[in-house]
Amino acid sequence: MELHQFRHSAFCEKVRLLLARKGLEATIVEVTPGLGQLELFRLSGQRQVPVLVDGSEVIADSTAIALHLEAAHPEPPLLPADPVARARVLLLEDWADTALAHGARLALLQAAAVDPVLRAALLPEATPAPVRDLVAALPGGWMGAATEAVRDLLGPSERRQLHRSLEQLALLVSERPYLEGDGLTLADLAVAAQLYLLKFPAGAGATLAGRGVAGIADNPVLEPLFAWRDRLMLELGRA
Repeated sequence: MELHQFRHSAFCEKVRLLLARKGLEATIVEVTPGLGQLELFRLSGQRQVPVLVDGSEVIADSTAIALHLEAAHPEPPLLPADPVARARVLLLEDWADTALAHGARLALLQAAAVDPVLRAALLPEATPAPVRDLVAALPGGWMGAATEAVRDLLGPSERRQLHRSLEQLALLVSERPYLEGDGLTLADLAVAAQLYLLKFPAGAGATLAGRGVAGIADNPVLEPLFAWRDRLMLELGRA
């Protein structure tokens, strides 16, 4: 198998977690934005990551990849056998992939606009060092304008909603080890993947580990949530 990805994409992290849960190996192909996405289009008919190549099958979209892996490699299961529990898992996954993903992505953009280390570390791995240094050194005034533009996208009400959702998740995971049932499901992996953008785990590399969105990554109320995420990583052998 091959996984075509951006390293610091939450949806690519989701697929990496899926593969780890299934005990599967895949060759990682880091896609270069622009030219690399043209190659990806030739392969998959679209330009977005993640894309999984499994033999003769080419699967785009993290949910489609999850369902493919569940069908092709049913053990251990990602989805409960009980239809009601399965429905809850799929609803939680959809929420993580839409509402949570939207808030997390924009919150990270705001954070990167004011944090030069974070900004440079999030660039593609193939970015030349001089370009990486230039991005990190962009003047504060220019980045201030960018921050204001992003703030318009994630307004105060949306930011409050993101914090409320994270606080509710923290409460849930402090009471039980998994979001649904007695074992890991697709819901846990989808939520954990989006948390990657809000506070980077050790696996993100030394530069990013522990960094994230101010007010979230360093919020003591949310410590149980990130501890839960890190415990899942340990369970999957990705600590």
